[in-house]
Amino acid sequence: QPVLKNRGASYWQAKEPVAGEACQKIVYMGTVDGKLFALDADSGKPCTGFANNGVLDVNQWNTVNAKFPLSILQPPTVVGNHLLVGWAGKDWAYAEAPPGTVFSINAQTGEREWSFEAIPEEIRQRTGTANVWTHMSADEANGLVYLPVSSPSPNYWGGNRVDAIPLGTSTTALDINTGKVVWSRQWVHHDVWDYDINSAPTLMDITVDGKQIPALVQATKQGFLFVVNRLTGEDVWPIEERPVPQGDGSVQGEKLSPTQPFPTKPAPLLDQSKKPEIWKLADMVGAGQCSRLWDNLTYEGMYTPPTAKGEGALTYPDSAGGVQWGGVAFDPNKQIAIVNTSHIVQYVKLYSREDYDKADKTAGNESGFAPQEGAPYGMRLLVANNWLGMPCWKPPFGEIVALDMHTGDVKWRRPVGASQQYGFFMPESWGSPTIGGPAITAGGVIFIGASMDAKVRAYSVESGEELWSDQVEAPAVANPSVYEYKGRQYVAFVAGGNTILKDQVGDQVVVYALPE
Repeated sequence: QPVLKNRGASYWQAKEPVAGEACQKIVYMGTVDGKLFALDADSGKPCTGFANNGVLDVNQWNTVNAKFPLSILQPPTVVGNHLLVGWAGKDWAYAEAPPGTVFSINAQTGEREWSFEAIPEEIRQRTGTANVWTHMSADEANGLVYLPVSSPSPNYWGGNRVDAIPLGTSTTALDINTGKVVWSRQWVHHDVWDYDINSAPTLMDITVDGKQIPALVQATKQGFLFVVNRLTGEDVWPIEERPVPQGDGSVQGEKLSPTQPFPTKPAPLLDQSKKPEIWKLADMVGAGQCSRLWDNLTYEGMYTPPTAKGEGALTYPDSAGGVQWGGVAFDPNKQIAIVNTSHIVQYVKLYSREDYDKADKTAGNESGFAPQEGAPYGMRLLVANNWLGMPCWKPPFGEIVALDMHTGDVKWRRPVGASQQYGFFMPESWGSPTIGGPAITAGGVIFIGASMDAKVRAYSVESGEELWSDQVEAPAVANPSVYEYKGRQYVAFVAGGNTILKDQVGDQVVVYALPE
């Protein structure tokens, strides 16, 4: 893993706990080297009946293209007595990588019950990933678990995987007891943009045209919200296949999909209809640097394929995502959905193996050079900034959006957070890129961290008005947790930070309470 991290813990308890017996309540946490720990929630001691004295080595099942351990960064999804375990890999490094797998584990014994494979067996050895590295969702009443499946490897060239991989970059619903596919919708065909599905779908019951629908909303990096019936996978509002750019044919072995799916409602959260407008202030500070960059980038609209020409291809939305792993919050009483977005422009260039070997390579978190070892091309991905680090594109750089789920229309939208550079906070009207998502209370309050300025905030669900804010130790990139204890309501944030936003990390848990 390029950055050490952990995305939380999971909790399970027996339906009828036996008094005095250990591990009737269990906490699970994974590690970057593929270990899953089970601890008694009351005593903190290992659950010795779980796997090997309380530790399950998930990496024992890493048998194809085992280039790296199956890191357990996200906590298991607990459904009844099942633990659903996905894993995280290493982006952009290899053409052939471990193929995406989700394991169903018995919550008490650690025994494997079934496995789900996203990549067809006949091509599994020459590609990889299409894994589930983020959280999953479950409809326990209907016996379904929903997987946000990532893209196959390598990320920016697909000549090794021109065969159909229908479960790649998809939302896939499985039978919780058998692991069999009930339905699946692919949101990017032949994904060569690293547009992997990065957040758990949100399950919501909505009323559309007077009809009650058990719905699922899948947010994507493209800034799309795909809304389907969660029992069948059928469209709630039409999802259309539309022609997309096909490139100049100069990339060896590549075979792009002629169409991609586009939702008709809700409308895209970002304006993908034209090249992002240059920010005049950044262009002036850079003495025309942004304009020159725009002139040297290939851009044919969204889904412009990677290229080896010029400075490469402009990518908007970027690979970090219009919507990140926080996903979509939902107010079931008002039927309003809340989602935060980032507006970031990047550009990607492919390098032949010879040119890549000669390049003066640097790398960061979600940026820089990466080898795509085993492919004919390495790659470089950069944020479109001027020499001072100012974004070349016009703000806002992040927004929070409210949608009326009766109609799919935007109710309100506003910049969220403030950007920060060299210790200075920018005007809040410019907004901030965001990582992490919102939580909504029954009283109609949105809580969210997620922004670059390391503040946590509260907004009105109805109007979007900012109600409150406070400064914390680092950007709170985990979703807030809202809970009640002895009649008083609390909201908790973890201020951990993430270097995609800025080089600031923290180890603070901060909890706020409503007045007594």
